[in-house]
Amino acid sequence: MTTPSFTKEMRKTHTILIPSMLDIHMALFEGILKQSGYKIEVMKNEGSRVVEEGLKYVHNDTCYPALLVIGQFIDNLKHRDDTHQVALLITQTGGGCRASNYIYLLKKALIKAGFDYVPVLSFNFSTFNKNSGFNISFKNVLKMVQAMVYGDTLMYLYNKTRSYEIENNSSKQLTLHWINKLNKQFSENKGINYRDMKKNLEQIASDFDSIAVNITNKPKVGIVGEIYIKYAALGNNHLEELLVDLDAEIMVPGLSGFIFYCLYNFNYDYKIYKKNKLLKFTGKILIKYLNRRETIMINAIKKTKYEPMQYFEHTKDLSNGILDYGTKMGEGWLLTAEMVELIQIGYENIVCAQPFGCLPNHICGKGVIKKIKQTYPTANIVAIDYDPSATKVNQENRIKLMLAIAKEKVNKEVC
Repeated sequence: MTTPSFTKEMRKTHTILIPSMLDIHMALFEGILKQSGYKIEVMKNEGSRVVEEGLKYVHNDTCYPALLVIGQFIDNLKHRDDTHQVALLITQTGGGCRASNYIYLLKKALIKAGFDYVPVLSFNFSTFNKNSGFNISFKNVLKMVQAMVYGDTLMYLYNKTRSYEIENNSSKQLTLHWINKLNKQFSENKGINYRDMKKNLEQIASDFDSIAVNITNKPKVGIVGEIYIKYAALGNNHLEELLVDLDAEIMVPGLSGFIFYCLYNFNYDYKIYKKNKLLKFTGKILIKYLNRRETIMINAIKKTKYEPMQYFEHTKDLSNGILDYGTKMGEGWLLTAEMVELIQIGYENIVCAQPFGCLPNHICGKGVIKKIKQTYPTANIVAIDYDPSATKVNQENRIKLMLAIAKEKVNKEVC
C-alpha cells in the first residue's frame, strides 16, 4: 500500500503543504511556486504537539528533523477540514544522509495515521520535473536561484541590524517590504537578470544601511549545524530570537554556502573517488554562475557600514588541516569551514546546533571543536543537541553560560 501520485488535475484543486524553514527564503520560494500555478502553504504549526505527532509515527532513533517534519505534516492534517484537497511537498538532497529516506517514512506515517489518500511530492534536483503532475519551468527554477541570493542578502543584513535598531521592528518591516517587492517583480518576470539583481541588491544594502542603529559592544554569536536545525525555528526552539533577546548579535551562514558545498563536492567526488566526470563539469559551470551572483551581493554590502560575508572560494579552504574534503555526509567539511569562517570574521562565540540522531554532523561539528580551539584559542563554542528528550531549559542554560563567557570578554575589551 502506498500514497497516490500528484496529478496535473490536482494543481487546481489541491493545496501543497511545505515544512517551515528559513522564513525569508521560503516567503520568496512560496511566491515563485504560486506563480507556477500551484496553491502553496508554508506550515506555521509548531510546539509540543508537533513533536508528539512525530513520536507517534516515526521511530525515535530516526534523526530529529525527520521526526519534526513528519510531525508537522501530520499535526497540520489533523487540524484542517480539507485533507482530501491537500498534497505534501518534501525536499530531498540525496546521498548518504537519512534525509533521502524521509519520503518513505512520511508515506508510512500517512498510512498509519489514516491519511493514505494524501499525495506526497519529492522536490529534488534529479526527479522533480519527472513527476507528471508537478513541473516547474526553467525560468522559475532560475527565479528560485536568484531568490536564494536575495534571501541570503536580506537575512545577512537583517541580522546585522536587528540587534542595534533604534526604532523597534524597523529591520523586520524593511525585510517584509523587500520580500513583497521581490515577489511582485518575479510575478512580472523582473529582478532576474544580472542588471536587475545588481540594482536590487545595491538598493537593499542601501536601505538597510539607512536604518537608524546604535551599534554597541555586544557578543557576536554565529549559528552553525545540521541544515534543518540550523535554519528552522521549529527545530532549534527559536534560537535566533533567544540570542537576540539575550542581547547578542547573531550571524547565520547563508543557504548559498550549502549549495556551493554540494556543487564543489562533484569535483571532490571525481578527484577522490573518480566518480562522474559529467557532474564535475556541470558543477564547475554552476559554480561560475553562482560566483557572479555572490560577487554582486558582496559588492553591494561593501558599500554599507557593515562588513560583508567572505567569498565561498575562501570559505571552502578553511577546513584544510582539520577535516578532509572526502568527509561529506550531512554538512561534512562545510560545517567545519563555517565555524572557522565565523571565528575569522569576529564571531568567536558559536552555537553548533545539531540533532542528536545525526552522527555525521556530530563528527563534523562537535568532533572538530577541540582541533579548532587549538588553532583559535579564543573560540567559545558550545554544541547543543536537539531531540525529543532534550529539555529547552537545559539548552537555554548552556547557551546562557556560553554568552556569559562572551559578555565577560566584551566587558574586559571595553575596560
